[in-house]
Amino acid sequence: MAGARGAGRAAATGARPGKRPRGPEPEPEPEPEEPSLACAPAPSLQDGSDSGLSESEESVFSGLEDSGSDSSEDDPAEREDGVSSDEGPSGMEKTTGQQVQAGSPSPRTEVARVQGCEEYAEDSSDEEDIRNTVGNVPLEWYADFPHVGYDLDGRRIYKPLRTRDELDQFLDKMDNPDYWRTVQDRMTGHDVRLTDEQVALVRRLQRGQFGDGSFDPYEPAVDFFSGDLMIYPVTNRPADKRSFIPSLVEKEKVSRMVHAIKMGWIQPHRPRDRTPSFYDLWAQEDPDAVLGRHKMHVPAPKLALPGHAESYNPPPEYLPSEEERLAWQQQEPGERKLNFLPHKFPSLRAVPAYGRFIQERFERCLDLYLCPRQRKMRVNVDPEDLIPKLPRPRDLQPFPTCQALVYRGHSDLVRCLSVSPDGQWLASGSDDGSVRLWEVATARCMRTVPVGGVVRSVAWNPHPTVGLVAVAVEDSVLLLNPALGDRLVVSGTDQLLSAFVLPEEPAVQPARWLEASEDERQAGLRLRICHGKPVTQVTWHGRGDYMAVVLAAAGHTQVLIHQLSRHRSQSPFRRSHGQVQRVAFHPLRPFLLVASQRSIRLYHLLRQELTKKLRPNCKWVSSLAVHPAGDNVICGTYDSKLVWFDLDLSCEPYRVLRHHKKALRAVAFHTQYPLFASGSDDGSIIVCHGMVYNDLLQNPLLVPVKVLRGHVLTRDLGVLDVAFHPTQPWVFSSGADGTVRLFT
Repeated sequence: MAGARGAGRAAATGARPGKRPRGPEPEPEPEPEEPSLACAPAPSLQDGSDSGLSESEESVFSGLEDSGSDSSEDDPAEREDGVSSDEGPSGMEKTTGQQVQAGSPSPRTEVARVQGCEEYAEDSSDEEDIRNTVGNVPLEWYADFPHVGYDLDGRRIYKPLRTRDELDQFLDKMDNPDYWRTVQDRMTGHDVRLTDEQVALVRRLQRGQFGDGSFDPYEPAVDFFSGDLMIYPVTNRPADKRSFIPSLVEKEKVSRMVHAIKMGWIQPHRPRDRTPSFYDLWAQEDPDAVLGRHKMHVPAPKLALPGHAESYNPPPEYLPSEEERLAWQQQEPGERKLNFLPHKFPSLRAVPAYGRFIQERFERCLDLYLCPRQRKMRVNVDPEDLIPKLPRPRDLQPFPTCQALVYRGHSDLVRCLSVSPDGQWLASGSDDGSVRLWEVATARCMRTVPVGGVVRSVAWNPHPTVGLVAVAVEDSVLLLNPALGDRLVVSGTDQLLSAFVLPEEPAVQPARWLEASEDERQAGLRLRICHGKPVTQVTWHGRGDYMAVVLAAAGHTQVLIHQLSRHRSQSPFRRSHGQVQRVAFHPLRPFLLVASQRSIRLYHLLRQELTKKLRPNCKWVSSLAVHPAGDNVICGTYDSKLVWFDLDLSCEPYRVLRHHKKALRAVAFHTQYPLFASGSDDGSIIVCHGMVYNDLLQNPLLVPVKVLRGHVLTRDLGVLDVAFHPTQPWVFSSGADGTVRLFT
């Protein structure tokens, strides 16, 4: 064994570590009288074992683990055949650091190798072929070391030099004919050339064959037990005792089964009837039948029975005339009452084959196969029970029912109106550039104030001791003193405005407060608030000191809040959430409702935070109104919907009313009566009863009670604004026909 190992080491030291032979090596002729090279003692750099290497020599090879060369070691075939003598002096050049890697055997080992050369020359046991003896351990453990393991004598197996780049590998692949059969041994890191037998073994395994080429998988099997009666038994083991003693467990099982058969719990198997069973597919379904046992079985639709027209000898009235025949041919197949023309034959034998027989049978099969039949549970419900039990409108009075007065005087469409807190006066703004003040009871125009532009919004101050009307004209808000009614209220309003003292250092504000000139004061104007951007709406807070303004501009300054007593303006928002359509103050709490195109946001002004976001699920919000109790909100949309929100219930709509045919322009709540109204471009005002209960467990009751008409459609516009009287169940409406109408 030691001789074989020494021969392998000698062959390994004779090879050059970096180059393989360029071609196949010629086999040397046998010379039995001279010992082969494989049996010669391996030259060594130094006598002794691996421990003869000094630390400096070990440090030379300690950095070889990261080099990427492809040094070769002689494969097993070369160990057996030996090194050819044709190499000449090149064999001496190959003796580089590989000899040091292999190590020098001891003298005792060399003697044993020379003595046992002939005995172990052909030994190829697995134990001797494996040079690396580290066992079944991961080779990653040796990644940071210059060696990959140890041989049988305990000497290190150093990693081969790897100094070859991709170009050298490519040239080796082109020049070396054995490149395709060369693999790398992971245990030693050296290249191994596969022999012909190993290549044949790999190919057999790739094809799914047996590894042994001489194995015949199809050879006849030899039965161990033959079918012939044998004189001597294969096994002569004596029989068990349990084979001839009755089993108590089986006896108990049999007694149980006998008892079950006597009680009728187990029925004996009856012979199965092999005759096929047929049933009538079109018969009336019997609950005991095969298909009747399926609960969800839906019977196939029955074919209509043939009538007199399908007879071969129909009555004369069923035979079509020539005009009816032509009309039948010109009709579409789906419009014909009969899909055939009745014919008369003298006898049944003269009836020809039906031309559409196969087509009709095929369509019938398609109807049976593709028809989506579904069982629908019919519920006998009275249609009257589905209608909600709403009270009669006569029980919900009072509410406006008829037109009482028409306020005429504007020459263009009236966009907005507002009623004074005492309900005696009415202000209206029009596109003709004027604001008119009316007496409600007589429809008399008390005053006309020209403002020089289109009036977008008018709002009367809700405080009873402050007689001011805010008018939105172009980019300004005008504060008018109408000088109507109580003289103490008129004089007190002027004293309130004149009591303001301008500070020495005015703060920077988003709007400018300008005093009216002497001529403007004669017309009733007291203050002008300039914004620089068009104003679309103005609305007052319930206490009359604050008002909110909506500007038609992008950005966070779309909504401004003005304080009348201090002449101060502020922008409450830092960023915008879309184009603002309407704003409204909460009647009881410090909330501000801001309606954009798709949503309504509820802001807490003291905490400066968003409290709730309402989703109307509509395309465009046009108007907004808050219930006097503050817990319900309605909004009108341009897609002809009125949406009611219950703030205590959900952010989704409680009820969506679709009573109008066109876009809604205005919605309003009554301050005292449970009424709300909506005006639309279809020229109608719909008054609804909206009762909100104090009991939180009871939902609001919404009942439409009256449809009011009177406005004439102008430029496809109808009612533009709606407002309720503060104390009476009356409703005012302004329209595109230039009139204001009162319904009582």
